[in-house]
Amino acid sequence: MIPVELVAALQAGPLDAALAPLYWLLALWSDLLFAVGDATGLGFLDYRFMHRAILVGLCIGVMAPLIGTFLVHRQLALIGDALAHTAFAGVAVGLFLNGVFSLGVSPYLTAVVVAVIAALLIELISEATDAYNDVSMAIVLSTGFALGTVLISLNAGGLAVGINQYLFGNLSTVSAENAAILLVLFAVIVGTVALTRNQLLYVTFDETAAAVSGISVTWYNRVMVMLTALVVVGAMQIMGVILVAAMLVVPVAGAAQVSRSFSESLLVSVVLAELAVLLGIGASYYGEATAGGVIVLVAVGIYVVAVAVGKMQARAGDDATPELGSIDSREA
Repeated sequence: MIPVELVAALQAGPLDAALAPLYWLLALWSDLLFAVGDATGLGFLDYRFMHRAILVGLCIGVMAPLIGTFLVHRQLALIGDALAHTAFAGVAVGLFLNGVFSLGVSPYLTAVVVAVIAALLIELISEATDAYNDVSMAIVLSTGFALGTVLISLNAGGLAVGINQYLFGNLSTVSAENAAILLVLFAVIVGTVALTRNQLLYVTFDETAAAVSGISVTWYNRVMVMLTALVVVGAMQIMGVILVAAMLVVPVAGAAQVSRSFSESLLVSVVLAELAVLLGIGASYYGEATAGGVIVLVAVGIYVVAVAVGKMQARAGDDATPELGSIDSREA
């Protein structure tokens, strides 16, 4: 039987037609979760929007700590906030174009474009002015949020409702199109990190040595900020613009308390992020609360537990609990 999503995609525009194979995968994913729901009696698995939300959450649980681990060790933890505010501007651009010019563009795609441009601007400003990264991040953050608020004010009636779901996140508004786009972003992010892992590690821990060895530090810095932009946009439909940066930092901070090496920290941070996402989505559904806020609270709770475990290990004489800056960098 041909999934309804696939038939609709083939009858729709070029974007939906291009995403048609992913709609098929989404349909198979829904069939699997329907079966799990029937077997376990979990009521929230009776709804397709929850299937998409869980899939998106699982992807976020991999992407965010995967990039966040590099960012935290490079002392760029706040770049997520800067790019989240520019992603907000990107959403506002999409909604504005749809409301004023009836273009029918996806706000999700405009957010991707604007966030990637903003990520490059952060690097370019730092390179051109020799300013610290936090200065360029502050400039881009302020500009992005200002642009978003101006566009909203120009068409307040048409944008106010639509923008809220991106500000705070909403499980029920994760459309099949957005979920399919997220799968594309997931493949790009994970594939890029897999292919450039050694170079990114080298640049993260010793830029000078990386440059001497022939690695283009500037290029890989730009790759990292662009990947961060993609993670932020991918996560904001569940987490919301306001809280999306937390998933880049909190699981990584928790993992650093109980990890001996960079690779171990990366693996543990993914496990902690997935746990926070799944518990948060379930709790938000039954508690009728905002998913992004619940996920972050769960993640912070897990971080507190990780800190306690780390302290107990330290008292027991186990030195396997380094701070964020002391994880073994020899893997680079």
